[in-house]
Amino acid sequence: MDKKTQINVWYLLVVFFLLMSVQLFWANYKSTETLPYSEFEALLADGEIAEVAVKPNSIEGRFRNPRPDGVQYFVTTRVEPDIAEQLREHGVRFQGVVQDSIIRDILSWVIPVVIFFAIWSFFFRRFAEKQGFGGLMTVGKSKAKVFVETDTKVTFDDVAGVDEAKAELAEIVSFLREPERYRSLGARSPKGVLLVGPPGTGKTLLARAVAGEAGVSFFSISGSEFVEMFVGVGAARVRDLFEQARKAAPCIIFIDELDALGRARGIGPSMGGADEKEQTLNQLLAELDGFDPSAGIVLLAATNRPEILDPALLRAGRFDRQVLVDRPDKIGRAAILRVHARKIVLDPETSLEKVAELTPGFSGADLANLCNEAAIQAVRADREGVTLEDFTLAIERIVAGLEKRNRLLNPLERKTVAYHELGHALVALSLPGQDPVHKVSIIPRGIGALGYTLQRPTEDRFLMRREELTNKMAVLLGGRAAEDLVFGEISTGAADDLQRVTEIARAMVTRYGMTDKLGQVAYETETGSFLGQPVEGGGRRFSEDTGREIDLAVKTLVDDAFATAAGILKERRDDLDRLAALLLERETLTDADLPEPTAGTNAPAIVPSPPA
Repeated sequence: MDKKTQINVWYLLVVFFLLMSVQLFWANYKSTETLPYSEFEALLADGEIAEVAVKPNSIEGRFRNPRPDGVQYFVTTRVEPDIAEQLREHGVRFQGVVQDSIIRDILSWVIPVVIFFAIWSFFFRRFAEKQGFGGLMTVGKSKAKVFVETDTKVTFDDVAGVDEAKAELAEIVSFLREPERYRSLGARSPKGVLLVGPPGTGKTLLARAVAGEAGVSFFSISGSEFVEMFVGVGAARVRDLFEQARKAAPCIIFIDELDALGRARGIGPSMGGADEKEQTLNQLLAELDGFDPSAGIVLLAATNRPEILDPALLRAGRFDRQVLVDRPDKIGRAAILRVHARKIVLDPETSLEKVAELTPGFSGADLANLCNEAAIQAVRADREGVTLEDFTLAIERIVAGLEKRNRLLNPLERKTVAYHELGHALVALSLPGQDPVHKVSIIPRGIGALGYTLQRPTEDRFLMRREELTNKMAVLLGGRAAEDLVFGEISTGAADDLQRVTEIARAMVTRYGMTDKLGQVAYETETGSFLGQPVEGGGRRFSEDTGREIDLAVKTLVDDAFATAAGILKERRDDLDRLAALLLERETLTDADLPEPTAGTNAPAIVPSPPA
């Protein structure tokens, strides 16, 4: 018996009992006669009353002989004996009337209770909504937002820069549209597809596009919405979600931020098997095993931390397919920019391909923000269209931060920052394999940068040779070398440079095997990798003697890079002094103001200077 049938049966039972109650009341009413009190006294005197029941305000009883109409019972309202005696003497027919107190009772008892209950319900509901578990009757209900085909309004045309991921998901769309085509050959759709990639690369947008292309219902929920303060609520919501999906099949279930729900069991402070998160995860695993993919239900999930997911989630038969949604390359960035540029007015001379060259490492969300910031900059400059200059200023604002022109530096600090930034620029222009310098500025930006050097890449790079890494270290140390050369002392402005140089040198020694003395051995590994942001470490796996050799090798690489930068700046001291004077005068220099580079290009770099 389903839930709807059970509700109908209860309705019938309630109606039956109501009818029986009405019938009983009507039968009692028809078998009882209401008498005036004067007539009751007359019948009593004549001996017509067989028995009575005296109540404070009324008298009920039975006639000795039934009345002509067959009524055997009576009821009358009492009257005070003194008044009754006077009325009897004057031959007046009289009867008692009980004052109606129903309204008074309602006002004095029922209404206060109703008001109290309404106020309690109102505040409890608001408290429940703030806590995230809703009303008591909806605690175990799924919070998934349901979108039908017309609500999704996203197709693969709205997704750019991730062609490989689109091709993988196109098979899911094909299965949802033509399931018989696959079943005829015995193929089945993957039960689950896990979208993996750094934040902002378009994983959620891709899932919505799959639903829009397939034209099916789309259930969207975040992994954190399953877990509540009550034990068992998360598992109940998982069950309810899949139950709704079965009724709406074919459909797509999308769980965003799966790592909030699917973290590996036994990790963290809570080691108990009855933990709420573990119960929720166990229920999800059971549902993945229990539903039939031929019914047209596809589970999509997204995460940027796949390394912390429970292995049971990733085995075949649950999440059968993992799709990487990575940061786009230059061609992909140009395609993404064309999608977002539909919403803004571009200047006819603006080349989105040049903007794509300036934005290596940007995700889809970063590019969407870039287009908006560039449009805002164009409005601020009172232009009729967004130009390449607006995009350049927007990139600087996003990467380096907002200009802080009200942050006043004393003359010595301004001069130090100018030589520091030009040290980066001249070393980059002098070494092979470095990006051409796009801009040098001593205008403070962001939280702490007193100046910055912007280098513009011309292509995406995925591998770097030993020479390129050592040259990159020399560029980073160029600012410190310029301070030492000009002022004979160094400042705290190179703190970030030193940290980055040390990380590169240590990686060359311990991970890349780029030193002859220590050989082709990896002494450290990446652990706890956050996509796109590896965390160094992995525990000590070498002896004290080897550790000393590693420290010496790192120091040698850094010292050699500093010597290289210092040597270049000594040879170009005239350029350094001339450009420093020009930079102090203008505060910003572009590539047109700088000497011609002497070598090629490489990966992007923005070298900010932290505060002194």
